[in-house]
Amino acid sequence: MNEIKPIKTPSVPAPDILRCAYMELVVTDLQKSREFYVDALGLVVTEEDENTIYLRSFEEFIHHNLVLRQGDQAAVAAFSFRVRSPEDLDKAVAYYQELGCDVRRNKDGFVNGIGDSVRVLDPLGFPYEFFYETTHVRRMCWDYDKQGAGALVRLDHFNQVFPDVVNGAKYLEDLGFKRTEDIQDDQGVTYAAWFVRKHTVHDTALTGGDGPRMHHVAFSTHEKHNILYICDKLGALRMSDQIERGPGRHGVSNAFYLYLRDPDGHRVEIYTQDYYTGDPDNPVVTWDVHDNQRRDWWGHAVVPSWYTDASTVLDLDGNPVPIIERQEPKEMEVTIGADGFSYTRKDDKPEGFKVGEQL
Repeated sequence: MNEIKPIKTPSVPAPDILRCAYMELVVTDLQKSREFYVDALGLVVTEEDENTIYLRSFEEFIHHNLVLRQGDQAAVAAFSFRVRSPEDLDKAVAYYQELGCDVRRNKDGFVNGIGDSVRVLDPLGFPYEFFYETTHVRRMCWDYDKQGAGALVRLDHFNQVFPDVVNGAKYLEDLGFKRTEDIQDDQGVTYAAWFVRKHTVHDTALTGGDGPRMHHVAFSTHEKHNILYICDKLGALRMSDQIERGPGRHGVSNAFYLYLRDPDGHRVEIYTQDYYTGDPDNPVVTWDVHDNQRRDWWGHAVVPSWYTDASTVLDLDGNPVPIIERQEPKEMEVTIGADGFSYTRKDDKPEGFKVGEQL
């Protein structure tokens, strides 16, 4: 079992991250993945060949939001973020070199449509990429004849599984991310936390569990009725078994959600209706881990696979990153009852506790 070491704060400035931009997934059957992401979910194909498909959402103008690459083992090859300027790539190199990370730069890009970029295996063990240069493509938000009722309009966020949320949060906050929400208990354990660069609830999040692994990648729709249509479409296509959880509404983020599993088991969230967080004094919302509305506003149970399953992540040579076990309590362990499903709610929460206040 690997030890999680405290992560120092570098003395050099961090790159100025704009937003999450794309994820590179390794899939084991490219045609089946195409049927899921293109035929069922309706993502736009920017380009493709026999080994790779580049996909984007309808409002996107950069080359892609998702790369599907044929491989022998399903995994995640990159969590990619766009930075504000080309100079921020120099900052990324210096920043991660000081942290002692594996840092690689490719002036021509690691994938099609992306120029000069930096990939690192970050201190948590995740393959992060930073880029500015990208091929512009036609934004299709006016193409209503092509969108359909379940149109995916934006890449919204990533969610990462890591055993030490507190240590991971410090690293992300040093990198310039702002915390918007978290889940804690009255013993000081942090179970999950959400972090933003753009003015939504998150660009990435940390879920406390055995990791590093990828919990999900999320795409937005405009309205919740778009998500309901996706459910109906999947039913009509006899693909409803790929719905893992939902539809429902989160307490955390306030968003309406649906969780799907692609043919390799990679988890995809369809997400809409969160809230603005752009003010500098935006308050952090802290949820009690025993509040059964934190994960589902209607109080529905969360299926166990949502807590246990996640995707392997790869290092920069394409090898699986070793898993570290979480030593602190896991959210599933403290909130699911003896029947395997029921939530618990503590009766002795601090008097007057309410959403948005620290425990």
